[in-house]
Amino acid sequence: MDDIRLIVGLGNPGEKYQRTRHNAGYWWVDAIADRKRASWKKETKFSGWTARVEEGGREFLLLKPSTYMNESGRSVSALMRFFKIEPGHLLVVHDELDLPPGVVKLKRGGGTGGHNGLEDIVDALGTKDFWRLRVGIGHPGHKDLVADYVLDRARRAEQDAIDPPFERSFDLLPRLASGRMQDAMTWLHTSPEAEEKRREARQAREAKEASEPDAVAPAPDKNTRGQAPAEASSPKEKK
Repeated sequence: MDDIRLIVGLGNPGEKYQRTRHNAGYWWVDAIADRKRASWKKETKFSGWTARVEEGGREFLLLKPSTYMNESGRSVSALMRFFKIEPGHLLVVHDELDLPPGVVKLKRGGGTGGHNGLEDIVDALGTKDFWRLRVGIGHPGHKDLVADYVLDRARRAEQDAIDPPFERSFDLLPRLASGRMQDAMTWLHTSPEAEEKRREARQAREAKEASEPDAVAPAPDKNTRGQAPAEASSPKEKK
């Protein structure tokens, strides 16, 4: 069972970057803090802002590095050393070029996809073995367009696609609190439509089972009532 203790939202500090695609990680932890009425505190020793939230009797640390994206590892590693948090208990929320807008995926380990924030965290921790929540922003089509693309705001149609699954992903927190990460992945990766169909099928099955009468045992035959069961005859011995 994985016990997530630290959730890091990646982004660039400053007003001009606030709504850019690259700040999807900031959006997520900001939304969680708002939901829980948690306050952000500037922590110089961690080069970032921290907050604490509770869910299901568990406490989570939230972190927004105040460094630029390509120096995120300095902030993350400083906080993890201070609180003695192992990489397996870390969840990093970040924008993902390799997923289309409207797709949010959870995974552990794997490559960085050229994401500067992830690469710096991997370098600082010396491992790729931590959890990632990947918020799809789509790809501009050519690698030379990526830098400008991630530092620009999503178009209206893209944002409309991003928002519903992004907001649904906030309900991951109770599942993270349980430590059952496989269950969290299954839930997140199942579309609301498919989830609704499964729920309806389950309810129909339960209703059918509840409406069926209990099986009644057959009454004994009147002719055999009170009689001892016949003994099986043994085969005759051959002479």
